[in-house]
Amino acid sequence: MPHHAVSPSSCLPRHFSNPHADHERVYGPSERAILSRAAFEEAMAEIGAWPGYAPTPLRSLPGLAREAGIDRLWYKDESARFALGSFKALGGAYAVLRLLAREVTARVPGVPVTALDLVVGRYAKVTRTLTVTTATDGNHGRSVAWGAQVFGCNCVVYVPAACTPGRRDAIEAYGARVVVVDGSYDDAVRRAAADAAEHGWFVVSDTSYTGYMDVPRDVMQGYTMMVEEAISQLPASERPTHVFVQGGVGALPAAVCGHLWESWGRQRPRFVVVEPHSADCLYQSAVAGRPVRSEGDLDTVMAGLACGEVSLLAWAILERGADDFLTIPDEGAIAAMRKLAEGKHGGRPVVAGESGVAGLAGLLCAAAHEETRLALGLVPDARVLVFGTEGATDPEVYERIVGRTPEAVAEGLVSAAGR
Repeated sequence: MPHHAVSPSSCLPRHFSNPHADHERVYGPSERAILSRAAFEEAMAEIGAWPGYAPTPLRSLPGLAREAGIDRLWYKDESARFALGSFKALGGAYAVLRLLAREVTARVPGVPVTALDLVVGRYAKVTRTLTVTTATDGNHGRSVAWGAQVFGCNCVVYVPAACTPGRRDAIEAYGARVVVVDGSYDDAVRRAAADAAEHGWFVVSDTSYTGYMDVPRDVMQGYTMMVEEAISQLPASERPTHVFVQGGVGALPAAVCGHLWESWGRQRPRFVVVEPHSADCLYQSAVAGRPVRSEGDLDTVMAGLACGEVSLLAWAILERGADDFLTIPDEGAIAAMRKLAEGKHGGRPVVAGESGVAGLAGLLCAAAHEETRLALGLVPDARVLVFGTEGATDPEVYERIVGRTPEAVAEGLVSAAGR
């Protein structure tokens, strides 16, 4: 893992301006069939009632804004979301709940099933016979396992060989069985789907593919809770001119893009999707004008973004809603983690994981290169919103990169805030 200071030349981004982006396009029925404010209201009513729910903070980072040469920079900090330390808690667990409620209703017709019914085990005779499964690089699997434990069903999680022991242990801590697949995340997705078909399990994935759309839609809709929180936390007189969001299979950026598109219409911010150089399926799809696989080897420190294939539902939003696609080297993410941990650029230290900082890293890499800065319209009065989607979800990896434990960084946060 490199520990040298990151220079602009080592953080050279690749940029592609989406020729199909259309800010005049109305968020219509085809988009609302995927994500909608009506479905968001259902998710908000449900997730907002869960024990431990609280909006995560929106932090202003004035020092990093100055470094980037812009007016404002807001960072939505998901490091304390429920007990999972990641925004994924909003998606996987919500989809598990929705799936179990549907299955119980099918077996006990005419009876409305609530989350409380499942939590207290009212339908345990049914739910204990059901198994959910998913593929993950870490955070999504933890969310699904947590949801399965809370709502009372079995869980099997498939992880690629590169998934760290710390992330596997975190999934098993919620009672799930972890299966290691000799291959990539996409191989784990295929194995989970095949085994689910063989055993009669239910796939709870954040990626969609032909014939599998309903559950990923619920996952994405859960993510919009985070977006609405950010909207409500912005200063009343200010809106972002730009939003930078990390890619993966596309579920997260599509959730953010779709919610802002429906909420703000033509006035929505310029939307930039950020991926690692080596795992760039969204970038490559934008260049091709259709969903295609990444040409990279998927080997990146940003493990949660090591995805080679696009979610079809997500692409249906991003193909018109995303303005720009950007890829960055690992050094960019490493530098962003360290800057946040130091607290020198935002007033207080922030614990942020390697995948969770990709949007921020994309902004900083772009701002450091004049051609990309101009292409993205990062002018001095630009106001940028990014989503810090995870904390130190693998503490050993975090310490190796930052040089301090997440606890030590968090203690600095408390002391800095108290000064």
